[in-house]
Amino acid sequence: MESLGTRQVYANPWMTVREDEIRRADGSSGIYGVVDKPDFALVIPLDGERVRLVEQFRYPLGLRRWEFPQGTAPDRVDADPLELATRELREETGLRAGKMIELGVLDVAPGMSSQRGRVFLATQLTEGFHEREHEEQDMRSAWFPRADFETMISKGEITDAQSIAAYTLLLLHEHSQP
Repeated sequence: MESLGTRQVYANPWMTVREDEIRRADGSSGIYGVVDKPDFALVIPLDGERVRLVEQFRYPLGLRRWEFPQGTAPDRVDADPLELATRELREETGLRAGKMIELGVLDVAPGMSSQRGRVFLATQLTEGFHEREHEEQDMRSAWFPRADFETMISKGEITDAQSIAAYTLLLLHEHSQP
């Protein structure tokens, strides 16, 4: 596909929406709508056989959902992935990690969005006070045994695709360790 031009059709502090004129391989023309958001970091806080999750109201779904701590830098700024992961962990849970390991990259919705995310495993954790943003004021945070977390996925209580995919990266990482 070849891009022939682009125009921004919407913007706010968290994202932009653009419409691109394109030419397909067969020569036909069309349009492609793209949601541009900055890359995010997702953190799996792991303490032995427990994981730390956050729960918040997800407005587009109209539901409260449990998920791993994750987010982007404010005002659509691109940030260093490790620094972003460290900030998100501290902001949303109050935890500080003595060790962070990058597990992989996730594409959120590559058919409509440019956003990508880096997944980190946080261990050697110490408790502290959270520093939540205004939009996160209703957020809760709690530890869950891994078996309970897996059951919550099976029962459809955890449906956040990024959290489920990140957990798969954790399992693959653990299987690759001697």
